[in-house]
Amino acid sequence: MLSFQSSKNLLSLTEDLLVRIYELLAAESDRKSFRLVCREFRRIDTLTRRHLRVIRIEFLPILLRKYPRLQSLDLSACPRIDDGVVSLLLTRVGPGSNSPILGHWAWGLKSLVLSRATGLRFSGLEMLARACPCLESVDVSYCCGFGDREAAALSSAVGLRELNMDKCLQLTDVGLAKIAVGCSKLEKLSLKWCMEMTDLGIDLLCKKCVDLKYLDVSYLKVTNESLHSIASLLKLEVLGLMACPLIDDVGLHFIERGCPSLKVIDVSRCEGVSSSGLIFVVRGHRNLLELKAGYCLSQELSTALLHQMKNLNHLEVIRIDGARISETSFQVISANCKSLVEIGLSKCLGVTNMGIMRLVSACINLRVLNLTCCHSITDAAISAIAYSCRSLVCLKVESCNMITEKGLCQLGSFCLLLEEIDLTDCCGVNDKGLEYLSRCSELSCLKLGLCTNISNKGLSYIGFNCLKIHELDLYRCTGIGDDGLEALSNGCKKLRKLNLSYCNEVSDRGLGYIGRLEELSDLEMRALHKITGVGLEAVAVGCKRLADLDMKHCEKVGDSGFWALAYYSKNLRQINLSYCGISDMALCMVMGNLSRLQEAKLVHLSNCTVEGVELALRACCVRIKKVKLFAPLRFMLSSEILEILHARGCIIRWD
Repeated sequence: MLSFQSSKNLLSLTEDLLVRIYELLAAESDRKSFRLVCREFRRIDTLTRRHLRVIRIEFLPILLRKYPRLQSLDLSACPRIDDGVVSLLLTRVGPGSNSPILGHWAWGLKSLVLSRATGLRFSGLEMLARACPCLESVDVSYCCGFGDREAAALSSAVGLRELNMDKCLQLTDVGLAKIAVGCSKLEKLSLKWCMEMTDLGIDLLCKKCVDLKYLDVSYLKVTNESLHSIASLLKLEVLGLMACPLIDDVGLHFIERGCPSLKVIDVSRCEGVSSSGLIFVVRGHRNLLELKAGYCLSQELSTALLHQMKNLNHLEVIRIDGARISETSFQVISANCKSLVEIGLSKCLGVTNMGIMRLVSACINLRVLNLTCCHSITDAAISAIAYSCRSLVCLKVESCNMITEKGLCQLGSFCLLLEEIDLTDCCGVNDKGLEYLSRCSELSCLKLGLCTNISNKGLSYIGFNCLKIHELDLYRCTGIGDDGLEALSNGCKKLRKLNLSYCNEVSDRGLGYIGRLEELSDLEMRALHKITGVGLEAVAVGCKRLADLDMKHCEKVGDSGFWALAYYSKNLRQINLSYCGISDMALCMVMGNLSRLQEAKLVHLSNCTVEGVELALRACCVRIKKVKLFAPLRFMLSSEILEILHARGCIIRWD
């Protein structure tokens, strides 16, 4: 506790100094601690907060009144928001309230995230667009009800510069035309998975929104005609064409002669694109920074393409996953693309130790290297990578079975900046290897799934030295048990994502240690046959931030654990209870009490009746967005509940 004199000195700081101190606090947890110090600090927080992400929609009116100077508002965790809520927020705090008009919170708003807001329709969007005159960025991705009328409403936000409409499945060329005409200042637009979009809509967009710098039309059934239109965009810097099945080399020929500012292009999984198409792109854009062509080159990189790559002196990222590659290719890339910071070679045929050695000998600035399923890689290649690429932060070597503790020793000695490493299914990894790897104290993501030769001893090295880890995958690591989790919980306090599925030695004692991880938000613990309601209760009580829980096949967990889950885990958004022994009453309690729940998997609940499942669905039908059910229930549940779920935009999958 602060002494009286210290408190006096602290409170004597001017408002300007306190604001500057507050702005230096990057972590939300630090800012929370700041505003809890005293009333003056809380006032500074109120005055200076510019971004707000709302978790519980019922607190939204209070928060908007408390923070009147917001510039960014994220409502993606509030799927229940609808036109009525918007109307309320733009008028008064609540029914019968005598407080002043609340709508002033919208006057300075520049960014609004409405992703997955399935209940929001055109009238609500129109009110928001008119109430936010400074609005520059909107995200309506995955809004299943967003169609042409909603696009027309949003088009009144004439100052929009960024718009994300990913997977707005009802949007057609008509809606896009409204956006193109009304929001002509657009600089960034994403239309991924908008399956009703055609060349006509893209053509009008390119004629009206000439300032576009970023455009993503991935997964659309647009043709080369769209690329002809896109080629006219003089300011376009980033173009996403991933998995567009109807474009080919002819379309990329248009890009060669257009888009003079292009710096990034992604043609991954475009089946019609070959080396010839990439030659067009490379030949027309010598200043290209990123070339992503994964899984579209079924044959070896052509000599002509390699010749053109000699001119890409500024290239920083290249992904050619799935291609056939030779040592000559490595030699050309390393000799001419010395600015590379990321290379993707996942599932490439022909990757050898010698090729990797040649590559890294010149590309010493590499920060990200993906060698997933490059089965010929051994410790020799890993040693060369470690020695040459001292700035490496991400290494993916999944299923590279010949990597052993020797390679990990080199990584631990030279790659001290390493933040992420994927060793999934690397059976040569053992406890000694983890001891060496634990020298990488900056490690934040470690994937060890299917590494059956590691034990609690190896995990203890990670827990003791890698204190910054926030993601750990131990899928089917059968040698891991309670003692390893104890070491993990003592050191890795920042852990947010953990996979313990099929770690058969974990018991309630181990879950007790997991309950100490206060920042844990994502937990997978499938088929842990030794755990009961006691262990689940420890997790529910301790991990208040838990948002995603998968406990499929945890048959021994009783209702006491599920009651605790319903009472304590208020932030849960996704849950998998398939093959669990939950009863009707506990299921209703879980589905009804978890007010943020959006997705649930409820397959083969042997202790639940049809009536119990239906009652549980009724308890959550207002907010649930996706549910997976046992197939025979399709004919047993009432048509009324199924119609209610469909009407509210809930997707039902039958297993």
